[in-house]
Amino acid sequence: MTSLIFHNPKCGTSRNTLAIMKASGENPEVIEYLKNPPSRDYLVELLAKMNLLPRELLRSKEPVNDELGLDNPELSDDQIIDAMIAHPILINRPIVVTNKGAALCRPSERVFELLDNPVGSFTKEDGEVVHYGK
Repeated sequence: MTSLIFHNPKCGTSRNTLAIMKASGENPEVIEYLKNPPSRDYLVELLAKMNLLPRELLRSKEPVNDELGLDNPELSDDQIIDAMIAHPILINRPIVVTNKGAALCRPSERVFELLDNPVGSFTKEDGEVVHYGK
């Protein structure tokens, strides 16, 4: 299976995750999900693979979250998913899928557990060094 990353190049966490993947020998399919959002069915599939509820994947920091009132606890999972499909910026990132599973890689070092041959350490853009298995 080819690994893939739902990526936002403007996001430091997403850039670091992609860089860790490449440093580990992966050549993932990069999906810039703001330009090419997942279908509703695929988003539901990703949520199941990650064992996350839609609210757990919702990027609540975005202004559109407040505009749509998505913090309302009475909204259903389907309503949250519909909002994410209509406004892909609401999908938290990066999401990585490999033969080992799928995860929202926040922080970026969460990607280590999804890689076949993760690097021993990696220096993030901000200079922080993260180590695999430590």
